Amino acid sequence: MPPEPLLLAFDTSAAHCAAALLCGERVAASRTEPMARGQAERLVPLLEEVLAEGGARWADLAGIGVCTGPGNFTGVRISVATARGLALSLGRPAIGVSRLEALAAGHDGPVLALVDARQGRFYAQLFGAGAAEAPRMTDADTLAAETWPDGLTIVGAEAEPLAARLGARAAGQGDAPDPVALARIALSRLATPGPRPAPLYLRAADAALPSEQPPVILP
Repeated sequence: MPPEPLLLAFDTSAAHCAAALLCGERVAASRTEPMARGQAERLVPLLEEVLAEGGARWADLAGIGVCTGPGNFTGVRISVATARGLALSLGRPAIGVSRLEALAAGHDGPVLALVDARQGRFYAQLFGAGAAEAPRMTDADTLAAETWPDGLTIVGAEAEPLAARLGARAAGQGDAPDPVALARIALSRLATPGPRPAPLYLRAADAALPSEQPPVILP
């Protein structure tokens, strides 16, 4: 029998640095470290530690999985750029998985996945209810005014209070995805990895443009 494929997946889309190594369906290693900043410096050393814990080397990998967001702009760029660089240097496919997909993984029936978008808003996506719904940015009042399928489960940010308003079931409060779930989704796409991963942005950056006029270039 051929050896089970090794896949390394990671995520820095929020205030954490997380990674998981799968050997087929077996979890060889997994790590999540909370951190508000410093992911750029910590990510590659963390990946090397996870590989070492799983008894693997970079060259052993069959593919790279990466969380594409939505989430922190800088964090998403860090992960996606790292995944692309590793894929290029190793000659292995990089597979993008959205944070909302990873949150919804493992739940049966219709699932509404929510990520905190700040300022009272959410990144939201409905899974398992017929045609695939695109991710969007919304708020609690808008969600409460909509019609939802029976048996709805809500996962992610503010799951419990929103489930009470929507007459749904809550499954957890946090919106940081499990890196193992991320890795399992990426592994399922290893045979057909698709295009290179790209950041999933659902809102404009919060950074404001400078208010001063740019200098005039004299001829």
